[in-house]
Amino acid sequence: MNEEVRRRLEFMELGAKDRATIAEMQPLLDTLLDGALERFYNMARKTPETARFFESDAHMARAKGKQHQHWLRIANGRFDDEFYSSVRRIGAVHARIGLDPRWYIGAYGIVLDGLIKGIAKRFSPLMRLLRLFRGPTAAEASAAIVKAALIDMELSISIYFEIQDAERQKALDQLSDVLARLSKGDLTITLSDLPAAYASLESGFNDSVISLRQLIAEVSGRAQSIQMGSDEIAQASEDLASRTEANAASLEETSAALVQVDNRLKQSAEYSVTTLAQADDAIAKVNTGRDSAECAVRAMTLVNESATGIDSVIEGLDKIAFQTRVLAMNAAVEAGRAGEAGRGFAVVADLVSALAMRAEEEAKRARDQLTVTKTQIAGAVDAVKAVDGSLVGISAGVKEVHKLLGTMTDDNRAQSQTVSEITTAISTMDRSTQQNAAMVEQTSAAARTMTSEVRALADSAARFDVGHTGSAKQSGHARIGVQSQRSPKPSSPMTAPRLVSMT
Repeated sequence: MNEEVRRRLEFMELGAKDRATIAEMQPLLDTLLDGALERFYNMARKTPETARFFESDAHMARAKGKQHQHWLRIANGRFDDEFYSSVRRIGAVHARIGLDPRWYIGAYGIVLDGLIKGIAKRFSPLMRLLRLFRGPTAAEASAAIVKAALIDMELSISIYFEIQDAERQKALDQLSDVLARLSKGDLTITLSDLPAAYASLESGFNDSVISLRQLIAEVSGRAQSIQMGSDEIAQASEDLASRTEANAASLEETSAALVQVDNRLKQSAEYSVTTLAQADDAIAKVNTGRDSAECAVRAMTLVNESATGIDSVIEGLDKIAFQTRVLAMNAAVEAGRAGEAGRGFAVVADLVSALAMRAEEEAKRARDQLTVTKTQIAGAVDAVKAVDGSLVGISAGVKEVHKLLGTMTDDNRAQSQTVSEITTAISTMDRSTQQNAAMVEQTSAAARTMTSEVRALADSAARFDVGHTGSAKQSGHARIGVQSQRSPKPSSPMTAPRLVSMT
């Protein structure tokens, strides 16, 4: 006899006499068990909490048969190793399928009700009288079978709790181990092979670790991506700051150059105004020169006309000299005729003739000189007219220059105004660029700070061991490092492990 069973028999005072009484009742109990067990399984069939353990009526019939056999082991009164093995097997099955002890105790209540009522009839005073009061009383028989049932039930429930405690301890030990590894950042951990009662814990924990692993892997990956991006932003910001500062310096130089250009354009505009005034004065002088040239032409014309009059006078003198010479010749002829008396008159005639010839010569010289003079006057008139024509061209050119100078002056003013506006705009751009340079420098500093923060975040994420990150996104159930097997979900009522025996 098993030591555990012996100690329980002693404590419950289920001695040899009671065991003999139970063995004597075995045939009666064999008969009574069918009805008692039928009552229980009818009740189990109608109760959802117990009905889910049976797949079919055939399954329930097999369970009923095995329970009948176990009660017969109780009824033999030996409580030997076979009985103890059967009790342990029943307790283990109940623990495995998760049968609540209340339904097990309730089953014993229904079965004992049938057995005790049957015992009461079999061992009633009348029946004892017919048997001449041999054998146990109804109370003794009932007490013995109740004690036997309670020992069986207590052993089964103790084993049930013993197995549950072992399973609980196993689950706690494994959970403690994975939590310790989790606290060190190991996300490759997994719960596996937990008892069926902890299937939901196993599944939920593994799903949580998977989600956490994927989250940390994504955080780590994104932190690295953000770090790379922030490094690029920081570098770009520094480059931009450098270029912005260079642009600011260039704009400042450009602004200074434009100020000089503006000043020169303003000075050029002033020079254009002065030149325009001088052009106006030149036009006035050219007009005055034209007036003078016209006056000279008119004077030359008058002189030419006067020379023509002189030529008429010379021609008249030439005629007078010719006639005088003719008269002198006539006087000489008459003096010759007069002879000696006319000799003095002949001398005078010769002198008059010589004087007339000389007058003709002088008149010819005067005519020749006058002809030269008229030619020169005509050349002078032509020259003056040419000068007047040149002055006309100069006047037209100066007017065109005046017009161009006016246009240039207007253009210079417009350009000066435009350059002034450009200078103002570039000055504004220069100030904005300086401000942008400061902002870019701040952005660069912020980017460097963000890089440091992201690097710290990446370092924090790197504390977690997520295994090969490349496979982290391939499957929600992927295991990295120590491969974890996802525990099965609790079975549905139609596929759950079934109760073999309720005893």
